[in-house]
Amino acid sequence: MRNICVVTGTRAEYGLLRWLMDGINKSPVLDLQIIATGMHLSPEFGLTYRDIEKDGFCIDKKVEMVLSADTPSAITKSTGLGMIGFADALSELEPDLVIILGDRYELLAVAFSALLALIPIAHISGGETTEGAFDEAIRHSITKVAWWHFVAAEAFKKRVIQMGEDPKRVFNVGGLGVDAIKKTRLLSKKELVEKTGIQFGKKNLLVTYHPVTLEHNSSQKHFRVLLDVLDEMKDIYLIFTMPNSDSDGRIIKELIDEFVSSHSHRSIAFTSMGHINYLSALQYLDGVMGNSSSGLAEAPTFKIGTINIGDRQKGRLKAKSVIDCQPTKESIIKAVERLYSEDFLNMLPTIENPYGEVAVSEKILDILENTPLPDELKKEFYSL
Repeated sequence: MRNICVVTGTRAEYGLLRWLMDGINKSPVLDLQIIATGMHLSPEFGLTYRDIEKDGFCIDKKVEMVLSADTPSAITKSTGLGMIGFADALSELEPDLVIILGDRYELLAVAFSALLALIPIAHISGGETTEGAFDEAIRHSITKVAWWHFVAAEAFKKRVIQMGEDPKRVFNVGGLGVDAIKKTRLLSKKELVEKTGIQFGKKNLLVTYHPVTLEHNSSQKHFRVLLDVLDEMKDIYLIFTMPNSDSDGRIIKELIDEFVSSHSHRSIAFTSMGHINYLSALQYLDGVMGNSSSGLAEAPTFKIGTINIGDRQKGRLKAKSVIDCQPTKESIIKAVERLYSEDFLNMLPTIENPYGEVAVSEKILDILENTPLPDELKKEFYSL
């Protein structure tokens, strides 16, 4: 049996990993270990580790690391606490392989902890770019310490190889987001309304806005501009999802609370919407807006538009349903007008998701079960 340790720190990340974890759990040759960390363990972010347990998984270790602050100093200290906690957790669990997805600072902590413990890492979603966030540097750093790379597109595979990784260890398996959509039984509108309290209007948008972490003090300014636009669009029902535990994330959360409090008749906010509720809601929306990767990776599968604000997702692959705009009132208003324009609506049924793959979990599972693990982690830099 191979001990495969999956580390998850956020609600969104777990939603992507959920079916892979299920496959590992059912495998006759793999033993699933789970470490929950980050926002999963924070009351402020909904204690979402309980969702993992509700799905029938056993969490082997919980690594507390999120401080009750969102300053750069607090994020740095949280990363340090994470390394201390992961050092103990990995020492006790002794996994044969650690699986991490994405580019958050929680994962940087576990990646370096696993590296120093000489445990091979399988990294999912490497090779992508997000030029407006420090996630970009974290993602590429994890690439350099990972052994296997499961990427979502051929362009990402080329980028990982460009960073000196052996092509034999880089696998283009597709995006887990689309795979999760296909595997999930989505709720009907009636079920969703009863479960969440969402009251859909004639027009409906979902808003998720995260701090642009490579900009100084822009979060409050830019998000206020967005809220000013939404305040004037009185015929649109708004569903807000709260930002992650990034620098200045609490500023955005406070502004959302203020807006929803004064617009309760046409808006609702969720600390943690839950993966099934979130995907189910996308079926009944006109589009999503903000700067979340979900607007690029999952929304196109539902044939809805995405208003992508600012530079946080700059550099990612984008479907034709993605409308880029700047964090200015004029630019956002034009983007909303474009979203509801006749020619744009007529184009949506033809949209193809660049992250669209099926059976992604099964592809990864096959590699985990049948590909030999390294005896040592020495890597020769692959030169093009």
